[in-house]
Formats: sequence, structure tokens, C-alpha cells
Amino acid sequence: MNRVFANGTVHAEQFGDGPPLFLLHSLLSDRASFDAIVPQLSQSFRLIVPELPGFGRSRAVGGGLAAVADRIAEAVKEAAGGEEAIVLGNGYGGFVALQMAIRHPAIATKLVLADCGAAFSEEGRQAFRNMAAASKAKGLPAITDVAMRRLFAPEFQAEHPDLMRDRREAFLKTDPEVFQAACAALAELDLRPELANVKVPVLVLVGEQDEATPPPMSRELAALLPDARLKIIAGCAHVPQLQSPEAFLDAIGDFLAAAYAAS
Repeated sequence: MNRVFANGTVHAEQFGDGPPLFLLHSLLSDRASFDAIVPQLSQSFRLIVPELPGFGRSRAVGGGLAAVADRIAEAVKEAAGGEEAIVLGNGYGGFVALQMAIRHPAIATKLVLADCGAAFSEEGRQAFRNMAAASKAKGLPAITDVAMRRLFAPEFQAEHPDLMRDRREAFLKTDPEVFQAACAALAELDLRPELANVKVPVLVLVGEQDEATPPPMSRELAALLPDARLKIIAGCAHVPQLQSPEAFLDAIGDFLAAAYAAS
């Protein structure tokens, strides 16, 4: 079911019934990156899978990551309708979820932050600057190979040509200006001083082969959050829910089951 929230600015697909669970996609992908886990999760939750601002049919917003987080917070409040919500973010969606939890402390009762962090190393910051500059000078096709490498290890790409074709096509639909603005925001991001304000339980996940947001970022994030646990998903890179849906579902199962039982 297609739904529109936040005064018509955020488009989302909704599946199933139960407590609301929001799935926020990564920068180099789209909401279809959750398709493999929707069938199982929708048996226990009302899934709301938005297109982040500037992606798909959702209206872009100026003002950096904070403004994106505020827009999604508006959508979450409206879609949840007063029910307690869980927010799961992957990659860029994880940064949005974390920024949202900092700026809107009552927005969620639990967070799942998959393959993100609180701040990048200087090498990581420079990677975003380079991608933004190259996409501005030559267009998104010039950085598609780099983008796919940040999502999936080369071996996985070679073994799944159909999936990779689909992921390349999805990436090339991204608005270049939205992509460049997101890269600029991530290159400057440092949420570490504010993590103590996130009081809700957090499950921090990361693929052991993630090159975009390497495991040390997740270890730091879990260590600095007041109530967090860390799980590393073996054999996966930046989008484990696409690469190994069963492993991803297994990693989040107990955390979500506890929330479902309490609802």
C-alpha cells in the first residue's frame, strides 16, 4: 500500500499489521533494498518503508542531515499514529535514524542501526568528497563502479550479476544534487558528542566486509551509546539485508521479538 506523509512530502510503502517498524534505506540504494526481508517482518509488524527526502517521489529538503532527519521524524510521527515505533536504518538511513533520535528523543522506543556510525575517519570523509566531486564533474555513471564496491564485495558482485544490474539501475536513478548534498553532509558529520542523549535501546549491526562504513565505526558507535549491543554479520558488506537476508533477520530477531512481545 502506497502512503504519503509529512504534508505530502514523503512517500512510503506499507505492509502488514502490528507495531510500526520503519525501514530507512541507504544512500547508494533505494527502498527496494529491503524487499527480501519485508515478507517475514510484515508477519509481525506494520512495516513503513519510505523513500528518503530527495529519493523516488519524496520531496528533497535543504539544510543537511538535520533537516532530512526532521522531515522523516514528521513522517514517523504521522505514520505511527501514537503507537510506539521502532526505526531501522541502513547506511545513510542509519545516520538519518541516529540524527532523528538525537533531535527527537521520543521518536522511537528502539533503534536498529545497520552499517553506519557516528563519524567517519578522514579517509572516509575524503571518499565522500571524491564521490561528490566526480559525480558533479562526470555524472553518476562515472562513480557507479565505486558505489557498487562500497555496497558489495567483488566476489559477491561476480556471483550475482542480475542483482548487481538491478542495483546499478537503482543507483543511477538517484538525483545527483541530492547525492552530492548527502555526501557533503556525511563528510562533515560528527554525532559523537550527542550520543549520550540517545537513551533508547539500540542494536548496532555491521557487515564484516563493509568498506563504506567499516566495523570500527560500529564498534565506536556501540561503545558510546548508553544502551547498545553490537553484532557483526559474517560474510556481508554494506547492505546485509540484501546480501544475506536470513543472516540479517537472524541478527535482528531477538531484539525485535522483545519489542513485539512488549507491545
